[in-house]
Amino acid sequence: MSRIGKQPIEIPEGIEIQIAEDVILVKNPKGEISVPRLHGITPHLDVESKELRFVLEGTGKQARSNWGTQRSLTQGAIEGLIKGFEKTLLLEGVGYRITKEGENLVMNLGFSHPVRYETKPGITFEVEKNSILKVKGISKELVGRVAAEIRSLKKPEPYKGKGFRYKGEIVRRKAGKRAATTAAGTT
Repeated sequence: MSRIGKQPIEIPEGIEIQIAEDVILVKNPKGEISVPRLHGITPHLDVESKELRFVLEGTGKQARSNWGTQRSLTQGAIEGLIKGFEKTLLLEGVGYRITKEGENLVMNLGFSHPVRYETKPGITFEVEKNSILKVKGISKELVGRVAAEIRSLKKPEPYKGKGFRYKGEIVRRKAGKRAATTAAGTT
């Protein structure tokens, strides 16, 4: 049984929630996020105590799984509108750099041409020291997807570690040819 789905969500000041037939709309002055309603779950909004609860209507395994997922998605939407989400990407490599041209990114990643990345609606970029990129937005899913798309332009390679990596990510390094042959020759 889902323990997450049972917990009510406290609605903070400034957040407005509307329940429609197929979505839950979460709004504040920063923007609005629509969370799709999942099968077998019914949301109940208590205006007096400012709580949102989810009631399990279905009896199947999928309905029980959706219960906790529905609560987590709605909580994430509220958190995004209050604090926002952020992913930090680090770029390593000699001559590699990131610059902003208006709202878009221009990246030198060791190719014969600069790589351009256009900003998606709801996303903002911050560039520090030409090698640190912060992707910010109110939607957790969109911030993660944009960060993953940028990282896929130049993934960290295992020999020198050049490329994009997330802050805190550990890139496993491999020994080069020279180290491999000397180690094999000593045994």
